[in-house]
Amino acid sequence: MKKILLTGVTGQVGQELQKTLVSIGEIVSVNRQDLDLTKPELIRSAIAELKPDIIVNAAAYTAVDKAENEPKLATAINGVAPTIMAESAQKLGATLVHISTDYVFNGQNHLPYTEEDLPDPLGVYGKSKFMGEQGVRNNCDNYIILRTAWVYGSRGHGNFVKTMLRLGAEREQLRIVADQIGSPTWSYDIAEHITQLLANSAMGTYHFTNSGVASWYDFAVAIFSEAQQLGFPLAIKETIPITTAEYPTPAQRPAYSVLSKVKISQTLGNYPPHWYQSLKTMLAEWRSIIL
Repeated sequence: MKKILLTGVTGQVGQELQKTLVSIGEIVSVNRQDLDLTKPELIRSAIAELKPDIIVNAAAYTAVDKAENEPKLATAINGVAPTIMAESAQKLGATLVHISTDYVFNGQNHLPYTEEDLPDPLGVYGKSKFMGEQGVRNNCDNYIILRTAWVYGSRGHGNFVKTMLRLGAEREQLRIVADQIGSPTWSYDIAEHITQLLANSAMGTYHFTNSGVASWYDFAVAIFSEAQQLGFPLAIKETIPITTAEYPTPAQRPAYSVLSKVKISQTLGNYPPHWYQSLKTMLAEWRSIIL
């Protein structure tokens, strides 16, 4: 039975990984109270003491806008911590799984980004995540880096779906950005595919999102449509598409962050579910949780 160290256990993907990874081995889960990822010596000692066969790093600093004012904290958690994990995993001969992001790209592509495309992050968050990727690749032989995007789920903290449901219950009109394009991705599907990669010992860098593309506006319209059918309390009557320029944020977002699923699909022999289907499943699950 393999021993798995799972970080970021309270997050959207971390909570789903707690369910999916049981097929691989015995899970030891830690949150930020158990292990402070800003302290390299604590990371080293925790891994040396536990001696895991697999480390799954689902922890991250994900406050994209706050990162512009907290570069040291973002870099410590997203850049330095994964590097320390990689060094520790290498000493043990362990496998390291690290979750990364579409924000390592500049969003100027017009075709889905492949694993071979050169990263060019726009802001502090993306730069810190790319630093983490480099730290993993340069210090560990057995690694899986999984880049994903537009993550949402019924567990963990706030996300776009939960925000839309909250605002849609409070307001009759919402203005949503329509010129940023990506692939909404359910956290459970991410956890499932990480587990499949581990089960197949498929090392390397992979892109994974749900299939299909959408703007944030498209995503919001779909959320309200499905939520209404499921009986969520909604006051929303009008969703208005706007441009990124009309909704300025401290951090610049990639305008196009569609990731190619060809490599992971060929490796695992299956294609990711469409984002709309996974959204419907997630909303039904969330409805049953809050009832």
